[in-house]
Amino acid sequence: MVVRLPCVKVLLLDGHSLAYRAFFALPVENFSTSTGQHTNAVYGFTAMLINVLRDEAPTHVGVAFDVSRQTFRAQEYSEYKAGRAKTPTEFTGQLPLLREVLDALRIRHVGVEGFEADDVIASLTKQAVDAGGEVVLCTGDRDAFQLVSDRVTLLYPVRGVSEVWRMDPAAVEEKYLVPPDRYSDLAALVGESSDNLPGVPGVGPKTAAKWLGQYGDLQGVVAHVDEIKGKAGENLRGHLDGVLRNRRLNRLVDDLDLPLGVADLERASWDREEVHRVFDGLEFRVLRDRLFQTFEVESDEVEGGFDLDGEVLGADDLTARFGEGGPGRAMPHGVVVSGQYRAGEGDATALAFAGEDGATGHVDLAALTPEQEQALRGWLADPSAAKVLHDLKPQLQALSTRGLDLAGVTSDTALAAYLVRPDQRSYDLEDLVVRHLGRELVATADETGDQGRQGTLDFDTDDDTAARDAMVRARAVLDLSATLAEKVEETGGTELLHDLELPLVDILAAMERVGIAADGDALTALEADFAAKMRQAQQDAYDAIGREDVNLGSPKQLQQVLFEQLDMPKTKRTKTGYTTDADALADLFVKTEHPFLEALLRHRDTSRLRVTVEGLIKSVAPDRRIHTTYLQTIAATGRLSSTDPNLQNVPIRTEEGRRIREVFVVGDGFESLMSADYSQIEMRIMAHLSGDEGLIEAFRTGEDLHRFVGARVFSVEPEDVTLEMRSKVKAMSYGLAYGLSAFGLSKQLTITTGEAQGLMDEYFARFGGVRDYLHEVVAEARATGYTSTMLGRRRYLPDLTSDNRQRREMAERMALNAPIQGSAADIIKLAMKRVDAALRDEGVASRMLLQVHDELVLEIAPGERETVETLVRREMGAATDMDVPLDVSVGVGRSWHDAAH
Repeated sequence: MVVRLPCVKVLLLDGHSLAYRAFFALPVENFSTSTGQHTNAVYGFTAMLINVLRDEAPTHVGVAFDVSRQTFRAQEYSEYKAGRAKTPTEFTGQLPLLREVLDALRIRHVGVEGFEADDVIASLTKQAVDAGGEVVLCTGDRDAFQLVSDRVTLLYPVRGVSEVWRMDPAAVEEKYLVPPDRYSDLAALVGESSDNLPGVPGVGPKTAAKWLGQYGDLQGVVAHVDEIKGKAGENLRGHLDGVLRNRRLNRLVDDLDLPLGVADLERASWDREEVHRVFDGLEFRVLRDRLFQTFEVESDEVEGGFDLDGEVLGADDLTARFGEGGPGRAMPHGVVVSGQYRAGEGDATALAFAGEDGATGHVDLAALTPEQEQALRGWLADPSAAKVLHDLKPQLQALSTRGLDLAGVTSDTALAAYLVRPDQRSYDLEDLVVRHLGRELVATADETGDQGRQGTLDFDTDDDTAARDAMVRARAVLDLSATLAEKVEETGGTELLHDLELPLVDILAAMERVGIAADGDALTALEADFAAKMRQAQQDAYDAIGREDVNLGSPKQLQQVLFEQLDMPKTKRTKTGYTTDADALADLFVKTEHPFLEALLRHRDTSRLRVTVEGLIKSVAPDRRIHTTYLQTIAATGRLSSTDPNLQNVPIRTEEGRRIREVFVVGDGFESLMSADYSQIEMRIMAHLSGDEGLIEAFRTGEDLHRFVGARVFSVEPEDVTLEMRSKVKAMSYGLAYGLSAFGLSKQLTITTGEAQGLMDEYFARFGGVRDYLHEVVAEARATGYTSTMLGRRRYLPDLTSDNRQRREMAERMALNAPIQGSAADIIKLAMKRVDAALRDEGVASRMLLQVHDELVLEIAPGERETVETLVRREMGAATDMDVPLDVSVGVGRSWHDAAH
């Protein structure tokens, strides 16, 4: 019995086909997570899926997958698809991830052993059409053309997955000269190279279409085969068995016994939490934003919005509420500041609040009377008046530019959410409200259908609507803070939030406002120099090949030069030829030492440096200083990130990087810059966490660590450790903290895998505590689901128990690295807090400007160098207690480079 579904629009996608196209359309080297998981196929498929869902608005969605190459077609014809290259492992490892995306979006997917995805699609298509529904197919397999009809449309990708042909019956016939129901007949005659099905020699689509038009269908052509004249007819008769075999194989099976039917494909509300988990793991921040912006996400857990049923207060009520002894002083409030702040400039324009008593308010800061402003100023600066905000720092900055101090902040809901889920990638308030409170960030309508028409405000204008929305956000922040406080406590992050992350906000805000002075003339000269070197590298590349008609930024043209003109060894194969990414070209240069490659790599390096300097030039503010922005919620390990511009990205050890650091100089009224950093902080943390007596002894004696370790590993006296031995040990010591394998070490040191393994074995034989720690940290993380830093910062690693070997191994490497790198991040934050407090206690004018990884940069006022150096060494060295001492190096100079040590 067929169930009628007249209002159904079914979207059916070939998951394997589309993902495979995406894999080759998007460079695999450009799409991977911070753990090394390739994601280009998943990204491309998901991006296309979002677009198709938006454009087609289907009521039902299903995705079909191939289960294996062992199908009934291969059983009949062993050469079926035999010409295809081996599927890249970088692609196969992404298929489970693709299914995770579909599961999170609650989109059903299915495959049937012995059949192909298109057979599944054909069977579901027949079900839908028989039930009176409309079908949209999306696949890159041409066999699907035979399914097109008045009720079935095919979206056929022609350029990666970004451009598709919309094929209805007229479009199919226009392109192939036969209607869709004759397409498989035509394909049987001309063959299909992608399936390794040879056609009749000398017979193309036009000839095949003419025969089918003359005789009706393939059966008619066969019946009249003796009447077809010429060489084409002779070839047809000679290959008739192959044609009939082709027809049997290319006909899609439309009567499979499937584990689900069209009715099971009805679109369901998404599992928002699962979407976050999967997209966080894949680091698809932009795609997630597109997804949520494109579709109104429904959820069974969303109960509604936020009401403003309490008293809504205006500016006239500020004095009574927030003046000395006012009722609003004694209770927590959610606060939202409207305005902007960027590069030392900006302003706060309005403020909204919501109190625990239900009262809300919105005030235009420019319209306050002196009495009202005094009441508000006193409340904002009162440390005993509890306030919670979301994404505190930019609001703090905006208030500061208006001369308003902010104290008494007990929580930042963005920071709290980050500590609960450090891998989340996005901490938008609207999303957190849905995720943690099950509500939408809107005002709840009253019985008359109006939203928030209480108190002294009504919402008839755009400005009033903005006021209402700000008050709703304030209410949401207050409610959210209570829920997140419980979850932060559950994850052991309460002390981290209140004793480290929240106090750090004020410190970072001050550093951003101050910025660091830049020598504009030096920047301009440096940009010109890099531009000239880039042009010279380009000319050297042209001279090396005797031609100038090559775009050094074009992979296609580079392939022609490298692998055709110069006949170099082939790199890794891609769909468009052979890769020309940086790693491949560097390996190729090692093998060939060809001057073209040397010039090409030099051109790429100088081009990248020029772009960096151009960005710095654009970032110089009117005060002739560069004001970076620090982000606390980006790195899952707890490290701070720098953006607009990214000052943590300036190269440290290269000559070009040193030249860039020379343009950061001491500002007017100050004497010098001071750089202070930790020496070998990660190895010291490794010694402390592992408790290895050998490593601890090395640090306590003050010997050169890598010479000490090298002497143990190579069984020689310390003075006999050569530079080569020391370099090998250094690479291995740091690599072990990042899960470096013997293969990785061999590649890094250009030695055999066997030599690398032997080196690691010797290391572990001498430093067994390190070996035991590395085993234990992964085992403990697998048991608990997370790693912890010395201060208890957690990083959750669900992939430690994944069935996918690649993902599991990546999670293991993260488990090795997170406690060490995360502890280093915590320690430098503790150091910043201690140094900031000591500078204020000393009453000096010197100030912190930058934090870059394990380094602090300060600006020293005249006559304060010795005082500041003493307190910096003291406070950084005492940031935390460990079994080994924290060694602090300090340098002073006119520029950041000169202060290096």
